[in-house]
Amino acid sequence: MTRTGGFQDDDFWTEFHDFLFSEQRYAQAAEVLDGSPLLSFAPGSRVLDLCCGPGVFTVPLALRGHRVTGVDLSPAMLDRARKRTADAGAEAAYVQADARAYEEPGGFDVVLNLFTSFGYFEDPADNARVLRTMYTCLAPGGTLVLDLAGKELLARKVTPPKVVQRGDDLLVQTDTVLDDWARLRSDWVLVRGERVTRATLVWFVYSAVELRRMVEEAGFGRVEVFGGFDGRPYDGSAERLVLRAVREA
Repeated sequence: MTRTGGFQDDDFWTEFHDFLFSEQRYAQAAEVLDGSPLLSFAPGSRVLDLCCGPGVFTVPLALRGHRVTGVDLSPAMLDRARKRTADAGAEAAYVQADARAYEEPGGFDVVLNLFTSFGYFEDPADNARVLRTMYTCLAPGGTLVLDLAGKELLARKVTPPKVVQRGDDLLVQTDTVLDDWARLRSDWVLVRGERVTRATLVWFVYSAVELRRMVEEAGFGRVEVFGGFDGRPYDGSAERLVLRAVREA
């Protein structure tokens, strides 16, 4: 049996890649970009895909003519992103960096943080620093789009263990609410033949009200909250918590 260290451990992303980033997810990302009013940007926009992973959104954004930079801490994920970009005949820049520390002041028209890539740090102040990184990287008038599983949505979905099978591989995921709904712990067990890999992930979860307040405290204005990339309201029919905000100065 092996154990990975979670979000900041490269072994985690390598071991669980096929469950986190299926080919269907890549296809869905392209479909979302084609149809979402929240992800429709001016041609040639400078886009920062912060916590880009293996380029799920980075590559289709580049194929649409945007000047995209993908930033991630994981060398393994960046290697996959570079290969996928080359295979697609696209061009994108990739940088290995911590989301708390990456700096390109005023360098982007758009900052994206997608697929629940926010709230990973144990210290709440570090998660606030990530928002300030996003603010700093935007040019005045630039747009932030932040997508995650909102606390209200998770409250409907935290159930007994989930079992997912891909080919002969089996993943069992058990979620536990921590600290009066401040955080969520997810225990994963992956069975590949006789090999068993375990991982424990803990991250902060946010309601729409909490996330809006944090984004405003980071300096953003014109904050809007949606229940999906199609721009639906954040209500009982919401599928995601998608926040859009603007750096006004």
